[in-house]
Formats: sequence, structure tokens, C-alpha cells
Amino acid sequence: MTEKAYPKPKTQGRSKWLRSLRNDSSLFLLALPGVIALILFAYLPMSGLILVFKNYNFNGGIFGSPWAGFDNFDFFFSSMDSAIRATRNTVMLNVLYMLTGTFFSVALAIALNELRSKGYIKITQSVMFFPYFISWIVIGAILFSLLDFEKGIVNRMLEGIGMQPIDWYAHPWLFVVVLVLANIWKSAGHGAIIYYAVLQGVDTSYYEAARIDGASRWQLITKITLPMLIPSIILLTLLSIGGMLKGDLSMIMGVTFLNPLLLPTTDIIDVFVYRTAIRSGEFGFASAITLYQSVFGLLLVLIANKLAGWYDRDSKLFSGGNASWPFGKIERC
Repeated sequence: MTEKAYPKPKTQGRSKWLRSLRNDSSLFLLALPGVIALILFAYLPMSGLILVFKNYNFNGGIFGSPWAGFDNFDFFFSSMDSAIRATRNTVMLNVLYMLTGTFFSVALAIALNELRSKGYIKITQSVMFFPYFISWIVIGAILFSLLDFEKGIVNRMLEGIGMQPIDWYAHPWLFVVVLVLANIWKSAGHGAIIYYAVLQGVDTSYYEAARIDGASRWQLITKITLPMLIPSIILLTLLSIGGMLKGDLSMIMGVTFLNPLLLPTTDIIDVFVYRTAIRSGEFGFASAITLYQSVFGLLLVLIANKLAGWYDRDSKLFSGGNASWPFGKIERC
């Protein structure tokens, strides 16, 4: 007669969790400030979501304002042309930023990894990282001095070689290229530092063994360096996808000055909310669109995480199924 298996008592699971807490107490203390900050600035503010369903006024405040139901969503979705345009522009620009930014960041990281002069690498890292700290207002002023129709340096160079000047601020689709190039200049160096740090953890014996087998430098890059970077690329891409519907308002304001001629391609959701809600004090409407962005972003992360799991199970940002809980693993009798 076989012995029947019974589920483990909860006390055993608790003692295991307490033992882990005691053995890894230093790690828990190290994570505690980040957890507290996450609760204070990410979870507690979620109570303000009630504003989405309120007709907000300053006298009543968040909890004293009258209920509005789903009226705050009606204004955005009633004008479907504006809603579709804002969503399309936000997704389009963020996809372009993600693809080009990842490509140039990885390329720069590989180039740094191939260098042998440590001093030159440090100088190069500092130079590449510097644009990340420049505000978009300053970058917008620099671009205006370059692209201005009458006095811009670029148009003066075009005239010098016999070409007609271009009114960059009057061509919406042409200005998308400007935005993408500006984003690459500002963020590619920051991403390259992250990928370069990953490459520093790669075991050099892989390269030495490949060189002994006669591998060329290009083969070292394609067969060792790139495969080692793929998990990090997938992870950072998944994290970026979550904010795909959250455009950079400061970037659009600083670079385009909210030029109405450029709105066909630069009127992202954040800009639309700023123009139609923030200026008029419609905070309930602004909160409703923020909720829409968050929910849509969550769906994109879930889909992308599933696709990443099909490519490589270990590259998923999170996994479902059998979960381990603080009080022991859930088992079926």
C-alpha cells in the first residue's frame, strides 16, 4: 500500500521563508530603500486613479468632486481622428527610437569592446555619455540654429553646394528624421555604456578559444559578442515597450516648439493631452488618457514577453505558471 502524498503544512513554508530572510538579511536590507521608493512613488499614487472617474474641480478636490463616470474618456475617443493620429504618432516614433537606438547602442558597445587602449575607452565613454545629461530645451536651441530656414547652418551649406534651402519646420514627415537623429545623439551613448558593461562580464576564454581555431574578428563579433548581448537586448526592449505609448513631451516641446505645422507627425498622446487638457485644467481627462496609456502599455509588455519566451524561455521578463510564494510552492493533492 502506497503512502498518500499530502500537501506540505503552511508552517513549513513560513519557516523556510523566515530562514531565507535571516540568511539573506543583508540582501533584503539592500533592496529595502528601492522597495520603499517603489511603494511611495508607484503604488500609493494609484489611489489617484479615482480622478479618472471624477469631474474634478479645485473646491472639491480629488475625493470631493462629483462623479463623471466614463465621460473623461468620451472627449478623447469621440474625436477618433485625433485619437488615432495621436496613438499612431506615439507608437511610430517610439518604435523608431527603439530600433535605431538599440542598433547604434549595440554598435558603439561592440566598437568599444574591440578597442585595446583603456585610456581612449574612458575618454570615449565620457564623450558619448555627455549628451544624455543635456536637456531637450538646449538641444532644441542647437537644432534651431542648424535648421533655421533663413540663418541655419545646414541651409547655408546646401546653398553653398548649389541646392535649395529646406524649411525643416514646415515638413512634418521630414522632421521625423530630425527627431530620430536627435534621439540617437542623446541616448545612444547611454545605452552603449550598459551593453559595454555586459560585455565586460563575458569570459575571455571564449575569444581565446575562437582565435586558436582561426576565427576572424568579424566572426568573433557575430558568433560570440552578439549572442552574449541578445538577452540584455531583449530585456531592455521589453522594458522599453511598456512605455511605448508614453511619449517624451519635453522632447517634442523643446525640439519642435509645438509648431502646428509639424503636428501631423509630432502630435503624440502626451502633446494632445497637454494641448487639450492641461492648458484648460481638465485633470480628469488627462488622468483618463494616462490610464489608457498604462493599460495599453501593459498589454504590449505581456505580448512582447510572450514572444520573447517563444524565442528564448530564459529571456522572458517574467513567467507565469507555477509560482513560488513566500509560504511555499502551491501543490495539488
